[in-house]
Amino acid sequence: MAERSFAKEVEDLKLGDGQEFRGEGILAITKALLQSGVGYVAGYQGAPISHLMDVLADGQEILEELGVHFETSASEAAAAATLAASVMYPIRGAATFKSTVGTNVASDALANLASGGVTGGALIIVGEDYGEGSSIMQERSHAFAMKSQIWLLDPKPDLESIVAAVETGFELSEASNTPVMLEVRIRACHVRGSFRAKDNRRPGMSLVEALESPRRDANRIVLPPASYVHEKEKIEKRWPAAVKFIQERRMNEHVPGDIGEIGIILQGGMYNGVMRALQGLGLADIWGTSRIPLYVLNVTYPLVPDEVVEFCRGKRAVLLVEEGQPDYIEQALNKILRQAAVPTVLAGKDPFPMAGEYTAAVMAEAIGTFARQWIPNVLAPEVRASNAAPALDEKHVKGLAEAVPPRPPGFCTGCPERPIFAAMKLVEREMGPHHVAADIGCHLFSIMPPFNIGSTTMGYGLGPASASAFNVKAGKRAISVMGDGGFWHNGLTSGIGNAVFNKSDGVVLIVDNHYTSATGGQDLLSSRARNRTRSTQHAITTAVKGMGVEWVRHIDRTYDVRRVRDTLKEALTSRDAGPKVIVASSECMLNRQRRERPLFAKAAKAGQRLVRQRFGVDEDVCTGDHACIRLSGCPSLSVKHTADPLKDDPVAAIDNSCVGCGNCGEVAEAAVLCPSFYRADIIVNPTGWDRAVERLRTAVIGFLQRRRARRQLRLA
Repeated sequence: MAERSFAKEVEDLKLGDGQEFRGEGILAITKALLQSGVGYVAGYQGAPISHLMDVLADGQEILEELGVHFETSASEAAAAATLAASVMYPIRGAATFKSTVGTNVASDALANLASGGVTGGALIIVGEDYGEGSSIMQERSHAFAMKSQIWLLDPKPDLESIVAAVETGFELSEASNTPVMLEVRIRACHVRGSFRAKDNRRPGMSLVEALESPRRDANRIVLPPASYVHEKEKIEKRWPAAVKFIQERRMNEHVPGDIGEIGIILQGGMYNGVMRALQGLGLADIWGTSRIPLYVLNVTYPLVPDEVVEFCRGKRAVLLVEEGQPDYIEQALNKILRQAAVPTVLAGKDPFPMAGEYTAAVMAEAIGTFARQWIPNVLAPEVRASNAAPALDEKHVKGLAEAVPPRPPGFCTGCPERPIFAAMKLVEREMGPHHVAADIGCHLFSIMPPFNIGSTTMGYGLGPASASAFNVKAGKRAISVMGDGGFWHNGLTSGIGNAVFNKSDGVVLIVDNHYTSATGGQDLLSSRARNRTRSTQHAITTAVKGMGVEWVRHIDRTYDVRRVRDTLKEALTSRDAGPKVIVASSECMLNRQRRERPLFAKAAKAGQRLVRQRFGVDEDVCTGDHACIRLSGCPSLSVKHTADPLKDDPVAAIDNSCVGCGNCGEVAEAAVLCPSFYRADIIVNPTGWDRAVERLRTAVIGFLQRRRARRQLRLA
């Protein structure tokens, strides 16, 4: 099993009332769920909330003692659908996944859940992956919350606020019969801190009790005429109940300040960045005391009009810090202020950029601009005269670009997916380019140099579906790629099933890493290892054949570039009708190294004889052609200058990060490039026999070298 172990962290879930809990934000959320009396949790892994799933998986014994059911779902839709248990029964449940991609997948289930409403508290924990570090499209969860009327929490990125958001989120859901979405940004997930723990609580009603005493309320089922009533109920009952609860429980925070003529309204998740910017302007200290009054929206939807009016009244201007676009909150605040006839000027997307991540530098510049406009006399002279975060001029930017080469994302050292795309490049050289539909996962890096393979990506497991438009008679076939995670998530039905049903003639390449490599190594149905809580070892080829695919090939070692190349050529030229499916399997090298290196180090320390393979390049043989690099791109494969005066170009070289996968040599052999690659076996804790063989080899080589030197001397 490749999943990271959280056995040590899981012990902290047992902490009781008054004890100090220390750790990451994502671990604090897990503890908060148990303190809140959650009855069940389901989810699908994805940054930045993957570890929430991993911790719960390792904490099965604790969950069983409390009567909490945990399940790793097949997709975000499956996870969201489990919240149906909170519709009829007073059971608290939580679902978690990566947003916004996960929210998109779960949208049907969530829309139905929000329409009928809930009896028990329903909490949707979404990892908000927005900004430069994100791997997905730049969208916000806010739009979905507004669309389906799901209350949206965006707590301050500190552990006490995050834990409070979980606990009050369940209460808000129950008070308003509405599901609640808890938005945790990347920094909130990984922020470290502490909070005073509480005792874990058993669910008020267990799932077993619900099964034995079933309930039914037709008014909560999304079916006419009830579905028409739901919309009125949302506005007339649930919304006012939510606003009342938020106001009474003071979920939003007011930070006083002595400069009362202006103020700042901010999303809770922006709090740390805003405070850092204010410190740089001399308007706050490191303890969180601000001279400018702050209104912190730990609940960004719905807004509380009375609180907004109370905060803004009497102020000349208020700045809104709302990350991302469209400016949903700014539009809503403008409406509230105009309806209440409050003349306060509202600034938002004028000092701030409309789109993009609000980093510390962006906040410092925007808040500094706002402060210099409205309170210039309060600022120190040096702050008043210039921006708090001066931008680099064009000259410096150009110089930086010349000094630091661009570093596009790429495959890890030894990645088993690299030889697949090297083989595709070899096929392309022979048969010409093909339309390649890419998919979400590590294999998407194939669109970057040196491979430059892939035309589109439409969603997780939708690679084959996106190629279905090209199911026409032509001289070439479309190729689509998806990973094992995407296959089990969505691709089996929308990709393979759709291709069989429509008699597609395309080629589908399924990359099997033995688990979901991109999200942290979680097990899948097709994982090779045995999992104590889940069923694994279900072959992808069996599922594909069960769907009706007749042309199926399985490659169990992707590093065999020649075989991958030949199989792909066979698929592209076969006269057989129907989709052609290739399953290319090799374990993720990153997770393999994480598993094997500690075991290797332990065995070496114990004195066991071990052999480790490394590859190298004979610089006397290498011509400096560098075709191996163009067909590999491995980070461990580089170049170096040689002392040979007859060689102008640098030769290839392999650095110490090599993991011995052999891909570079395989590519060279398959492409018939050069024989300069060699493999060396490094022996750790050699035996007496190993040392004797080494002495003999050294003596023979030394004799041959000396004889050659004497011969060259005579010829000279």
